[in-house]
Amino acid sequence: MSASTTLRTLVFTTLYPNAVQPAHGVFVEQRLRKLVATGRVAARVLAPVPWSPFTSGVFGRYAQFARVPRVEERHGLYVEHPRYPVIPKVGMSLAPFLLALWSLRTVRRWQLEGWDFDLIDAHYFYPDGVAAVLLARWLRRPVVITARGTDINLIPRFRVPRALIRWAARRCSGMIAVCEALREAMIGLGIEGERIRVLRNGVDLEFFRPVAREDARARLGWKGRVLLSVGLLIERKGHHLVIEALTHLPMDVRLAIVGEGPMRGRLERLAQRLGIAERVSFLGRRTQAELVELYSAADALVLASSREGMPNVLLESLACGTPVVATPAWGTPEVVRPAEAGRLTEDFTPAAIARACESLLAAPPERSATRAYAETFSWDPTTEGQLRLFESILADA
Repeated sequence: MSASTTLRTLVFTTLYPNAVQPAHGVFVEQRLRKLVATGRVAARVLAPVPWSPFTSGVFGRYAQFARVPRVEERHGLYVEHPRYPVIPKVGMSLAPFLLALWSLRTVRRWQLEGWDFDLIDAHYFYPDGVAAVLLARWLRRPVVITARGTDINLIPRFRVPRALIRWAARRCSGMIAVCEALREAMIGLGIEGERIRVLRNGVDLEFFRPVAREDARARLGWKGRVLLSVGLLIERKGHHLVIEALTHLPMDVRLAIVGEGPMRGRLERLAQRLGIAERVSFLGRRTQAELVELYSAADALVLASSREGMPNVLLESLACGTPVVATPAWGTPEVVRPAEAGRLTEDFTPAAIARACESLLAAPPERSATRAYAETFSWDPTTEGQLRLFESILADA
Protein backbone atom coordinates (compact mmCIF):
# COMPACT_ATOMS: atom_id res chain seq x y z
CA MET A 1 0.00 0.00 0.00
CA SER A 2 1.32 3.46 -0.85
CA ALA A 3 2.29 6.03 1.78
CA SER A 4 -0.54 8.28 0.52
CA THR A 5 -3.24 5.67 1.21
CA THR A 6 -5.25 6.06 4.40
CA LEU A 7 -5.18 2.87 6.41
CA ARG A 8 -8.51 2.19 8.11
CA THR A 9 -8.03 0.63 11.54
CA LEU A 10 -10.44 -0.87 14.04
CA VAL A 11 -8.88 -0.48 17.48
CA PHE A 12 -10.18 -3.26 19.73
CA THR A 13 -9.54 -3.30 23.47
CA THR A 14 -11.22 -3.25 26.87
CA LEU A 15 -8.29 -1.11 28.00
CA TYR A 16 -9.35 2.35 26.82
CA PRO A 17 -10.31 5.57 28.64
CA ASN A 18 -13.92 6.66 28.88
CA ALA A 19 -15.90 9.47 30.48
CA VAL A 20 -16.21 7.54 33.75
CA GLN A 21 -12.67 6.10 33.81
CA PRO A 22 -10.56 8.80 32.11
CA ALA A 23 -7.20 7.24 33.07
CA HIS A 24 -8.12 3.66 32.14
CA GLY A 25 -5.65 2.53 29.47
CA VAL A 26 -4.68 6.10 28.65
CA PHE A 27 -1.43 4.83 27.08
CA VAL A 28 -3.47 3.00 24.41
CA GLU A 29 -5.27 6.22 23.58
CA GLN A 30 -2.02 8.20 23.50
CA ARG A 31 -0.41 5.74 21.07
CA LEU A 32 -3.47 5.82 18.83
CA ARG A 33 -3.66 9.62 18.80
CA LYS A 34 -0.04 9.83 17.65
CA LEU A 35 -0.74 7.28 14.93
CA VAL A 36 -3.83 9.09 13.64
CA ALA A 37 -1.99 12.43 13.76
CA THR A 38 0.25 11.22 10.91
CA GLY A 39 -2.71 11.50 8.56
CA ARG A 40 -1.96 8.00 7.26
CA VAL A 41 -4.43 6.20 9.53
CA ALA A 42 -8.15 6.58 10.16
CA ALA A 43 -9.51 4.74 13.18
CA ARG A 44 -12.57 3.81 15.17
CA VAL A 45 -12.37 2.39 18.66
CA LEU A 46 -14.38 -0.58 19.88
CA ALA A 47 -13.88 -0.69 23.66
CA PRO A 48 -16.34 -3.13 25.25
CA VAL A 49 -17.18 -3.01 28.95
CA PRO A 50 -18.75 -5.72 31.14
CA TRP A 51 -22.53 -5.56 31.35
CA SER A 52 -23.92 -4.36 34.67
CA PRO A 53 -27.39 -3.10 35.64
CA PHE A 54 -26.13 -1.46 38.84
CA THR A 55 -25.25 2.24 38.93
CA SER A 56 -25.07 2.69 42.71
CA GLY A 57 -21.61 3.30 44.12
CA VAL A 58 -21.99 0.39 46.54
CA PHE A 59 -21.43 -1.95 43.59
CA GLY A 60 -17.89 -0.63 43.06
CA ARG A 61 -16.36 -1.05 39.62
CA TYR A 62 -19.54 -2.66 38.25
CA ALA A 63 -21.33 0.61 38.94
CA GLN A 64 -18.65 2.37 36.93
CA PHE A 65 -19.20 -0.02 34.01
CA ALA A 66 -22.93 0.75 34.05
CA ARG A 67 -22.26 4.49 33.82
CA VAL A 68 -19.90 4.28 30.84
CA PRO A 69 -21.61 5.92 27.82
CA ARG A 70 -22.52 3.68 24.91
CA VAL A 71 -20.94 6.10 22.42
CA GLU A 72 -18.55 8.99 22.90
CA GLU A 73 -16.02 11.05 21.01
CA ARG A 74 -12.57 11.48 22.51
CA HIS A 75 -9.98 13.75 20.89
CA GLY A 76 -11.82 13.53 17.58
CA LEU A 77 -12.02 9.71 17.62
CA TYR A 78 -15.30 7.81 17.56
CA VAL A 79 -15.49 5.34 20.45
CA GLU A 80 -18.23 2.79 21.11
CA HIS A 81 -18.60 0.74 24.28
CA PRO A 82 -20.80 -2.32 23.66
CA ARG A 83 -21.64 -4.44 26.69
CA TYR A 84 -20.63 -8.08 27.04
CA PRO A 85 -21.57 -10.59 29.77
CA VAL A 86 -19.13 -11.68 32.45
CA ILE A 87 -19.92 -15.00 34.10
CA PRO A 88 -18.58 -15.55 37.64
CA LYS A 89 -16.15 -18.44 38.33
CA VAL A 90 -15.89 -19.59 34.69
CA GLY A 91 -15.58 -16.06 33.33
CA MET A 92 -11.83 -16.12 32.69
CA SER A 93 -12.05 -19.07 30.28
CA LEU A 94 -15.18 -17.85 28.49
CA ALA A 95 -14.29 -14.16 28.34
CA PRO A 96 -12.68 -14.11 24.85
CA PHE A 97 -15.66 -15.86 23.26
CA LEU A 98 -18.27 -13.69 24.98
CA LEU A 99 -16.25 -10.57 24.19
CA ALA A 100 -16.00 -11.50 20.51
CA LEU A 101 -19.64 -12.54 20.08
CA TRP A 102 -21.07 -9.42 21.71
CA SER A 103 -18.65 -7.17 19.76
CA LEU A 104 -19.39 -8.78 16.39
CA ARG A 105 -22.87 -7.23 16.26
CA THR A 106 -21.42 -3.74 16.60
CA VAL A 107 -18.83 -4.28 13.87
CA ARG A 108 -21.44 -5.74 11.50
CA ARG A 109 -23.63 -2.69 12.13
CA TRP A 110 -20.72 -0.37 11.36
CA GLN A 111 -20.17 -2.17 8.06
CA LEU A 112 -23.86 -1.93 7.14
CA GLU A 113 -23.73 1.79 7.94
CA GLY A 114 -20.85 2.19 5.50
CA TRP A 115 -17.77 2.13 7.77
CA ASP A 116 -15.35 -0.68 7.01
CA PHE A 117 -11.73 -1.28 7.97
CA ASP A 118 -8.51 -2.85 6.71
CA LEU A 119 -6.98 -4.16 9.93
CA ILE A 120 -7.75 -4.82 13.61
CA ASP A 121 -5.33 -3.25 16.10
CA ALA A 122 -5.89 -5.15 19.38
CA HIS A 123 -4.41 -4.31 22.77
CA TYR A 124 -3.86 -6.74 25.67
CA PHE A 125 -3.40 -10.38 24.71
CA TYR A 126 -6.07 -11.90 26.94
CA PRO A 127 -8.98 -11.83 26.61
CA ASP A 128 -8.87 -8.94 24.12
CA GLY A 129 -6.29 -10.35 21.70
CA VAL A 130 -7.89 -13.78 21.58
CA ALA A 131 -11.31 -12.18 20.97
CA ALA A 132 -9.78 -10.00 18.23
CA VAL A 133 -8.43 -13.07 16.43
CA LEU A 134 -11.91 -14.62 16.51
CA LEU A 135 -13.35 -11.41 15.05
CA ALA A 136 -10.61 -11.29 12.42
CA ARG A 137 -11.38 -14.85 11.31
CA TRP A 138 -15.13 -14.15 11.10
CA LEU A 139 -14.63 -10.85 9.28
CA ARG A 140 -11.66 -11.96 7.12
CA ARG A 141 -9.33 -9.18 8.22
CA PRO A 142 -5.74 -9.22 9.53
CA VAL A 143 -5.13 -8.48 13.21
CA VAL A 144 -2.14 -7.19 15.20
CA ILE A 145 -2.01 -7.80 18.96
CA THR A 146 -0.02 -5.68 21.41
CA ALA A 147 1.13 -7.37 24.63
CA ARG A 148 1.24 -4.92 27.53
CA GLY A 149 2.08 -6.55 30.86
CA THR A 150 -0.06 -8.78 33.06
CA ASP A 151 -1.57 -10.34 29.92
CA ILE A 152 1.79 -12.07 29.51
CA ASN A 153 3.48 -12.04 32.92
CA LEU A 154 0.45 -13.18 34.98
CA ILE A 155 -2.54 -14.52 33.03
CA PRO A 156 -0.65 -17.40 31.28
CA ARG A 157 -0.24 -19.04 34.69
CA PHE A 158 -3.78 -20.31 34.10
CA ARG A 159 -4.03 -23.31 31.78
CA VAL A 160 -6.93 -22.33 29.50
CA PRO A 161 -5.84 -18.68 28.95
CA ARG A 162 -2.28 -19.87 28.26
CA ALA A 163 -3.49 -22.26 25.55
CA LEU A 164 -5.72 -19.59 24.00
CA ILE A 165 -2.90 -17.03 24.00
CA ARG A 166 -0.72 -19.49 22.08
CA TRP A 167 -3.60 -20.20 19.69
CA ALA A 168 -4.10 -16.48 19.00
CA ALA A 169 -0.36 -15.89 18.57
CA ARG A 170 -0.21 -18.51 15.82
CA ARG A 171 -3.16 -17.01 13.95
CA CYS A 172 -2.65 -13.26 14.22
CA SER A 173 -0.86 -11.34 11.47
CA GLY A 174 1.59 -9.57 13.76
CA MET A 175 2.52 -9.00 17.39
CA ILE A 176 3.94 -6.07 19.35
CA ALA A 177 5.52 -6.12 22.81
CA VAL A 178 5.97 -2.84 24.70
CA CYS A 179 9.35 -3.92 26.10
CA GLU A 180 12.03 -6.51 25.46
CA ALA A 181 11.25 -8.30 28.73
CA LEU A 182 7.72 -9.02 27.53
CA ARG A 183 9.03 -10.30 24.20
CA GLU A 184 11.30 -12.72 26.06
CA ALA A 185 8.37 -13.86 28.19
CA MET A 186 6.30 -14.45 25.04
CA ILE A 187 9.08 -16.54 23.58
CA GLY A 188 9.08 -18.48 26.84
CA LEU A 189 5.42 -19.32 26.20
CA GLY A 190 6.37 -20.87 22.87
CA ILE A 191 5.56 -17.88 20.66
CA GLU A 192 7.88 -17.27 17.69
CA GLY A 193 10.24 -14.44 18.59
CA GLU A 194 10.79 -13.47 14.93
CA ARG A 195 7.13 -12.44 14.70
CA ILE A 196 7.24 -10.08 17.69
CA ARG A 197 8.28 -6.45 17.31
CA VAL A 198 9.28 -4.41 20.34
CA LEU A 199 7.65 -0.97 20.14
CA ARG A 200 7.90 0.63 23.54
CA ASN A 201 5.47 3.12 25.02
CA GLY A 202 6.33 6.76 24.59
CA VAL A 203 5.37 9.89 26.46
CA ASP A 204 3.68 13.08 25.30
CA LEU A 205 6.62 15.45 25.72
CA GLU A 206 4.52 18.53 25.02
CA PHE A 207 1.96 17.74 27.72
CA PHE A 208 4.30 16.26 30.33
CA ARG A 209 6.95 18.89 30.86
CA PRO A 210 8.44 20.63 33.90
CA VAL A 211 6.50 23.46 35.54
CA ALA A 212 7.98 25.91 38.04
CA ARG A 213 8.81 23.61 40.94
CA GLU A 214 8.69 26.05 43.86
CA ASP A 215 5.40 27.51 42.64
CA ALA A 216 3.93 24.01 42.35
CA ARG A 217 5.12 23.10 45.86
CA ALA A 218 3.61 26.29 47.26
CA ARG A 219 0.24 25.57 45.62
CA LEU A 220 0.31 22.05 47.06
CA GLY A 221 1.48 23.20 50.48
CA TRP A 222 4.45 20.82 50.39
CA LYS A 223 7.41 21.30 52.70
CA GLY A 224 10.49 19.15 53.15
CA ARG A 225 11.28 16.29 50.79
CA VAL A 226 8.32 14.57 49.12
CA LEU A 227 8.18 11.17 47.44
CA LEU A 228 5.32 10.48 45.05
CA SER A 229 3.68 7.08 44.40
CA VAL A 230 1.16 6.91 41.54
CA GLY A 231 -1.11 4.05 40.51
CA LEU A 232 -4.14 1.97 41.35
CA LEU A 233 -4.32 1.07 45.03
CA ILE A 234 -3.88 -2.65 44.44
CA GLU A 235 -1.36 -5.19 45.71
CA ARG A 236 0.90 -5.40 42.67
CA LYS A 237 1.51 -1.63 42.57
CA GLY A 238 3.43 -1.92 45.86
CA HIS A 239 2.22 1.22 47.64
CA HIS A 240 2.40 -0.74 50.92
CA LEU A 241 6.11 -1.31 50.33
CA VAL A 242 6.70 2.41 49.84
CA ILE A 243 4.82 3.21 53.05
CA GLU A 244 6.96 0.70 54.95
CA ALA A 245 10.11 2.13 53.31
CA LEU A 246 9.22 5.53 54.77
CA THR A 247 9.95 4.16 58.27
CA HIS A 248 13.62 3.76 57.21
CA LEU A 249 13.90 7.35 55.93
CA PRO A 250 14.46 10.64 57.81
CA MET A 251 11.45 12.30 59.42
CA ASP A 252 11.44 15.18 56.93
CA VAL A 253 10.70 12.79 54.05
CA ARG A 254 6.99 12.56 53.26
CA LEU A 255 4.97 10.41 50.87
CA ALA A 256 2.06 11.47 48.62
CA ILE A 257 0.01 8.68 47.06
CA VAL A 258 -2.12 9.30 43.96
CA GLY A 259 -4.80 6.79 43.00
CA GLU A 260 -7.88 4.97 44.15
CA GLY A 261 -8.58 1.28 44.64
CA PRO A 262 -9.63 -1.48 46.99
CA MET A 263 -6.49 -1.27 49.15
CA ARG A 264 -6.99 2.32 50.31
CA GLY A 265 -8.36 1.42 53.74
CA ARG A 266 -5.64 -1.16 54.28
CA LEU A 267 -2.93 1.32 53.29
CA GLU A 268 -4.31 3.99 55.62
CA ARG A 269 -4.37 1.48 58.50
CA LEU A 270 -0.79 0.43 57.70
CA ALA A 271 0.43 4.03 57.94
CA GLN A 272 -1.43 4.39 61.26
CA ARG A 273 0.03 1.15 62.63
CA LEU A 274 3.56 2.17 61.66
CA GLY A 275 3.13 5.57 63.34
CA ILE A 276 3.72 7.58 60.18
CA ALA A 277 0.16 8.56 59.21
CA GLU A 278 1.04 12.25 59.43
CA ARG A 279 3.80 11.71 56.84
CA VAL A 280 1.55 9.98 54.27
CA SER A 281 -1.03 11.85 52.17
CA PHE A 282 -3.68 10.07 50.09
CA LEU A 283 -4.55 12.37 47.20
CA GLY A 284 -7.11 10.17 45.45
CA ARG A 285 -7.62 10.21 41.71
CA ARG A 286 -6.02 13.13 39.87
CA THR A 287 -6.29 14.36 36.29
CA GLN A 288 -3.38 14.23 33.87
CA ALA A 289 -2.98 18.00 34.18
CA GLU A 290 -2.81 17.71 37.99
CA LEU A 291 -0.21 14.96 37.65
CA VAL A 292 2.09 17.34 35.75
CA GLU A 293 2.15 19.63 38.79
CA LEU A 294 2.57 16.74 41.24
CA TYR A 295 5.45 15.19 39.27
CA SER A 296 7.17 18.56 38.98
CA ALA A 297 6.82 19.31 42.69
CA ALA A 298 8.04 15.92 43.97
CA ASP A 299 11.64 15.11 44.79
CA ALA A 300 11.23 11.64 43.30
CA LEU A 301 8.62 9.26 41.99
CA VAL A 302 8.69 5.80 43.61
CA LEU A 303 7.27 2.83 41.70
CA ALA A 304 7.35 -0.42 43.68
CA SER A 305 5.40 -2.67 41.32
CA SER A 306 5.88 -6.41 41.21
CA ARG A 307 4.83 -6.57 37.53
CA GLU A 308 4.95 -3.92 34.81
CA GLY A 309 5.18 -3.80 31.04
CA MET A 310 6.44 -0.34 30.13
CA PRO A 311 5.28 1.89 33.03
CA ASN A 312 3.87 5.17 31.82
CA VAL A 313 4.18 6.85 35.21
CA LEU A 314 7.97 6.52 34.99
CA LEU A 315 8.07 8.20 31.58
CA GLU A 316 5.67 10.95 32.69
CA SER A 317 7.72 11.74 35.80
CA LEU A 318 10.99 11.82 33.85
CA ALA A 319 9.40 14.10 31.25
CA CYS A 320 8.55 16.52 34.08
CA GLY A 321 12.22 16.50 35.14
CA THR A 322 11.66 14.34 38.24
CA PRO A 323 13.91 11.29 38.78
CA VAL A 324 12.51 7.93 39.86
CA VAL A 325 13.14 5.04 42.20
CA ALA A 326 11.76 1.78 40.84
CA THR A 327 11.79 -1.93 41.54
CA PRO A 328 13.38 -4.10 38.81
CA ALA A 329 10.08 -5.41 37.42
CA TRP A 330 9.93 -6.54 33.79
CA GLY A 331 10.25 -3.51 31.49
CA THR A 332 11.21 -1.05 34.24
CA PRO A 333 15.01 -1.66 33.93
CA GLU A 334 14.69 -0.73 30.27
CA VAL A 335 13.60 2.76 31.36
CA VAL A 336 15.67 3.37 34.51
CA ARG A 337 19.15 2.99 33.05
CA PRO A 338 21.39 6.07 33.29
CA ALA A 339 22.00 8.09 36.43
CA GLU A 340 19.80 10.87 35.04
CA ALA A 341 16.75 8.61 35.37
CA GLY A 342 17.18 7.73 39.04
CA ARG A 343 17.75 4.41 40.83
CA LEU A 344 16.68 0.79 40.50
CA THR A 345 16.25 -1.05 43.80
CA GLU A 346 18.25 -4.17 44.56
CA ASP A 347 15.08 -6.15 45.27
CA PHE A 348 11.41 -5.70 46.17
CA THR A 349 11.75 -5.08 49.92
CA PRO A 350 10.97 -1.87 51.83
CA ALA A 351 14.59 -1.71 53.02
CA ALA A 352 15.88 -1.83 49.44
CA ILE A 353 13.41 0.85 48.38
CA ALA A 354 14.54 3.04 51.27
CA ARG A 355 18.23 2.60 50.36
CA ALA A 356 17.57 3.60 46.75
CA CYS A 357 15.57 6.64 47.90
CA GLU A 358 18.36 7.70 50.27
CA SER A 359 20.91 7.40 47.48
CA LEU A 360 18.82 9.45 45.06
CA LEU A 361 17.85 12.14 47.57
CA ALA A 362 21.51 12.52 48.61
CA ALA A 363 22.70 13.04 45.03
CA PRO A 364 19.80 13.90 42.70
CA PRO A 365 20.54 14.52 39.03
CA GLU A 366 20.00 17.90 37.44
CA ARG A 367 16.34 18.06 36.53
CA SER A 368 17.25 19.37 33.09
CA ALA A 369 19.31 16.21 32.54
CA THR A 370 16.37 14.05 33.59
CA ARG A 371 14.13 15.87 31.13
CA ALA A 372 16.73 15.48 28.37
CA TYR A 373 16.81 11.72 28.99
CA ALA A 374 13.00 11.55 28.84
CA GLU A 375 13.13 13.14 25.40
CA THR A 376 14.59 9.88 24.07
CA PHE A 377 11.15 8.33 24.74
CA SER A 378 9.24 10.20 22.04
CA TRP A 379 6.26 8.40 20.49
CA ASP A 380 7.72 8.95 17.00
CA PRO A 381 9.73 5.68 16.68
CA THR A 382 6.73 3.69 17.93
CA THR A 383 4.41 5.38 15.46
CA GLU A 384 6.76 4.72 12.55
CA GLY A 385 7.20 1.11 13.66
CA GLN A 386 3.42 0.62 13.72
CA LEU A 387 2.99 2.11 10.28
CA ARG A 388 5.70 -0.11 8.80
CA LEU A 389 4.18 -3.21 10.41
CA PHE A 390 0.59 -2.45 9.38
CA GLU A 391 1.56 -1.54 5.84
CA SER A 392 3.70 -4.66 5.38
CA ILE A 393 0.84 -6.86 6.59
CA LEU A 394 -1.63 -5.29 4.18
CA ALA A 395 0.88 -5.48 1.32
CA ASP A 396 1.17 -9.24 1.88
CA ALA A 397 -2.58 -9.78 2.30
